[in-house]
Amino acid sequence: MSKRQKHWLLGLGTLVVLVIVALIGASLYFYNLTVARGKKSFIGAPTALKTSDPLYTQKHWFQTAHKYRWTEKAADAHFKLVADYVPAAQATKKTVVLVHGFASSKEQMGGYAGLFHQLGYNVLVPDDRAQGQSGGQAMSYGYFESRDYLKWINQVIARQGKQSQIVLFGVSMGGATTMMASGQKTPTQLKAYIEDCGYTTADAEIRYQAKQMYNLPYWPMVPLTSAVTKLKAGFSFKQADALSAVKKNHKPMLFIHGGADTFVPTKMVYQVYRADAGPKQLLVVPGAKHAASYSHSPKTYAAKVKAFLAEYVK
Repeated sequence: MSKRQKHWLLGLGTLVVLVIVALIGASLYFYNLTVARGKKSFIGAPTALKTSDPLYTQKHWFQTAHKYRWTEKAADAHFKLVADYVPAAQATKKTVVLVHGFASSKEQMGGYAGLFHQLGYNVLVPDDRAQGQSGGQAMSYGYFESRDYLKWINQVIARQGKQSQIVLFGVSMGGATTMMASGQKTPTQLKAYIEDCGYTTADAEIRYQAKQMYNLPYWPMVPLTSAVTKLKAGFSFKQADALSAVKKNHKPMLFIHGGADTFVPTKMVYQVYRADAGPKQLLVVPGAKHAASYSHSPKTYAAKVKAFLAEYVK
């Protein structure tokens, strides 16, 4: 081998090593951005409640309501989850378990908590793993969270008895978590699901956001970040799969989505709705952006939720 060829091979090898190091570094960066616990720069900070907010009454009620602290051990892990519980104004066996979204917390679910309180439900609002006051260092886009929420549901039954009637309701990542829970073996006391603007799979959502936010192609960053996630957090993006889960569901589900959602594209709700194997209803709110269907059209939203629940929770 000539001296020139050796230099060329050395240069090529150095370039390959640099590319690999750069890809690993980028994958770790996107892991921290999308999975690891911590503030997310692309998610705006919560704003102070204003009287002009269309959901002011519901949110103010939740802010001022007396809350009981519940705790639960995370599924397949050794850290504690935390939730707030608010009983209904009149004693009831009907309870809703609310599932918040990505980079959020139970405090941001006040509007929905107020809605279900008005409908006469006990309200349980946990913080997801790696968010709010709950433990953990990694979010799993519904993969592990769906198992956590089945533990919360079982705790409701243990506390309130076998006559409990439970609804699981989630928004955004919480909507996907709700759908993923529906594909598992669930207690008979879990009567119905409501998912609002959940995605089909984490892989599809992150692929979409990589293009929207960073103009990045799917390959190589999304698969590489998923591989890092599998090593560090125990799941891959394709495993966080709401689309496959609803195919196994046989309980009633209400699907809700904003017609102008560009964060979790509206087309995804039609995919999960068509795939769902149980009794199902669909509400697409024209003009509503991501996770804003209730605030955009409060009366329509509340009426649809009330009518759906009246059919399946007696």
